[in-house]
Order: sequence, then C-alpha cells, then structure tokens
Amino acid sequence: QLQASGGGWVQAGGSLRLSCTASGRAFSSYNMAWFRLAPGKERELVAAIRGSVGTTFYADAAKGRFTISRDNAKNTVLLQMNSLKAEDTAVYSCAAAPLNKNYLVPKDYGYWGRGTLVTVSS
Repeated sequence: QLQASGGGWVQAGGSLRLSCTASGRAFSSYNMAWFRLAPGKERELVAAIRGSVGTTFYADAAKGRFTISRDNAKNTVLLQMNSLKAEDTAVYSCAAAPLNKNYLVPKDYGYWGRGTLVTVSS
C-alpha cells in the first residue's frame, strides 16, 4: 500500500516536497515512480528511481527542477520540486513496479497510491 502526501498550493517559483510511504517489506525490491495527471492531459511519468542501484529518470519537463530520491530503510520515496510553474499543476501519484520490470515503462507499474494535488498559481 502506498500513501502519498505533501501536495498543496504554491506560487510559481516556489517549492514543494512530495513524500510516498510504502507499507510492507522488501521496499528496495521495487522501482518507484511519480506520475502526474493534469486536466485535459494524459497521465505522465514525471520521475522514476530503480530499487537497488538508485538509477533515476526524469521527464524533460522535470529535468533540472525536480529530484527523486528514496530511503529504503524508511520505505519512502520523495519528489523535491523546485521552481514550480503553473503547468506543473496536477494530481501527483506514486507507483511501484517490481525490480524485474522496466522502470521506464508506465504500464509496468502495478501498485498505485492515492494522488496528492499540487496547485501552482502564476
């Protein structure tokens, strides 16, 4: 089970940190990712991190502004979002996929948490 938190309202240029905590064991055996869904748009893979080696991926829109990290001891994955823009407004969800899946393939993420709303005011 995944539980996301940290969303809210922020002015453009501000920062937010999203947190996702997983219940259960073997958290390091899962690739983790953050997705977002904005009104009128398709769900987008924002950032992902592999379970063991910690390799990361960022969508072009997130590069240089967002940082994904994980703490396997705390079963937590974070998304630090800086220099936020109005177009970052969306519901952000964390998801997990087994380590043997391709962490860049959205359909391989079978475990989802409830999303958290991020609103960026311009």
